[in-house]
Amino acid sequence: MLRQPGFDAGPKLELLATKHYSPLDLLQAIIDVKLLSKEDACHLWADYLDIAYVDVLASGITLEAAKHIPLEIARKVRAIGLYVIDGVLTVAMATPEDATLVRRLEQIAKIPLSPVFCLPCEIDDAVSVVYATERSIADTLLELDRNALFSDPDLTVERISELAASATLVHVLDEIIHFALRERATDIHIEAMEIQSRIRFRVDGTLRSILTFPPTLHRTVISRLKIISELDISESRFPQDGRFSVPMGTSSANFRVSIVPTVYGEKAVVRVLSSANTRSRVTLDNMLMSQRILLPFRRLIKNPNGIIFVTGPTGSGKTTTLYAAIDEINTPKINISTIEDPVEIPVRGVMQSQINSRIDLKFSTMLRAFLRQDPDVILIGEIRDTETAKIATEAALTGHLVFATLHTNTAPQAIVRLMEIGVEPYMVAPSITAVLAQRLAGRICTKCKEAYYPPREVLLKYFLEEGLTEVPFFRGRGCAHCRQTGYHGRVAFHELVVITEEIRQLISERKSVQEITRAAAKTGYRPLRYDGLNKVLLGLTTIDEIEENCSFDLA
Repeated sequence: MLRQPGFDAGPKLELLATKHYSPLDLLQAIIDVKLLSKEDACHLWADYLDIAYVDVLASGITLEAAKHIPLEIARKVRAIGLYVIDGVLTVAMATPEDATLVRRLEQIAKIPLSPVFCLPCEIDDAVSVVYATERSIADTLLELDRNALFSDPDLTVERISELAASATLVHVLDEIIHFALRERATDIHIEAMEIQSRIRFRVDGTLRSILTFPPTLHRTVISRLKIISELDISESRFPQDGRFSVPMGTSSANFRVSIVPTVYGEKAVVRVLSSANTRSRVTLDNMLMSQRILLPFRRLIKNPNGIIFVTGPTGSGKTTTLYAAIDEINTPKINISTIEDPVEIPVRGVMQSQINSRIDLKFSTMLRAFLRQDPDVILIGEIRDTETAKIATEAALTGHLVFATLHTNTAPQAIVRLMEIGVEPYMVAPSITAVLAQRLAGRICTKCKEAYYPPREVLLKYFLEEGLTEVPFFRGRGCAHCRQTGYHGRVAFHELVVITEEIRQLISERKSVQEITRAAAKTGYRPLRYDGLNKVLLGLTTIDEIEENCSFDLA
């Protein structure tokens, strides 16, 4: 087994030798003290058993497969159904070598099984996520409501703190988080209203109502959220921001919390941040980017210097695209540093830093410091002010590749925006190499996808009459898989402006967005709507989604 120079496993081996372990406990201990990575340790054990290893938290679990094994059995024997292929149920188990247990599970599931190995702690967390339901959350909230202690309007801060640590309240918040992970939510909204409180999830860009609960419980639920986020439960007059993590197997799921006062009580929004175990890594290849945009973008991110902007509104996937770009060029030969607010996805081999407004640690301050750290590539989470913009352009002009985001509606607008916030045209023109604008649209559910032929007047709205033929569009009917919405997942559509010498000249002369757009069109630029319509014709999304996510202006 190869080790890095200077690695001394002696003390760790001695620690393990002082205790008596079962094989699975020893395996977990080896991972905990980092004698081996989780993947290496689990693969070694699975090879010994002559059984495949599967990380259930990083793989796709179908609800239909999980339903073959009841919750009580799944928890007791630590087994969970993953998927059914050719009439065989693949089951992740802590003890897949137990032939008797496998036979019993086959009798319960009433289907042939193919056992695979997974760590017990990962199966436990997967069971909590996959079997979470609205009904289980509602039942726990109902149990709380029956307890008069939680409904007392005159509770002191000290008493609320005690109640917030109660097992039932801890359990209900865990269930809400697990259900959000199961539903692929990006945000959890816990809101106080006049006669009830409610929980909503943002899934695939759309807010969905999950359940309502008595307003008397609202204060204690918010207090529990504050406690795990290390916020002040006695403060309800001012906004507060925090973070917390929930263990998931050998890793954790991370969350960002924002709490603000409203008329009927505090509102909490919990952003579900990406986790190495709970979300698959996004690459440029699996983003379904159109080839006419992907090919030039791939060339541009390998430039030695210049600024590449990714623009779009909040929640349009800008940061995900930048991470995918960094993943493409990330090698030991390149020094990559990021400045983010906050760091959402840990990236191996990349030096990531987070700004902190409380101590006046700004993007500009970190960017200046990074320029003394011999960087090759710098990612700036967002350019918000003139100082950061000027330092970024200077970095690009002095031989660094800079990735950054801006909030503009179109790619050409980002160029003008940079000048509007105070960067001189003579610095903007030579520093920018490209601007990518992006939106996200709901992806048609593959389980209930169907073709249909829209009326001719609808087609005329999007296509020229002389080339018009009967074109099939697609939509989702709505099914259990997509919760009757017709959409499951999201697909991105883009526009790319590659900066040419003509565009550089227009920037130097402070020309308008319209003139820059016309110049970009000469070299293949097409607006967001064009790429969106292509994704409609490919059956990936719907006209309704394109209408909702980009303007009608095709000029």
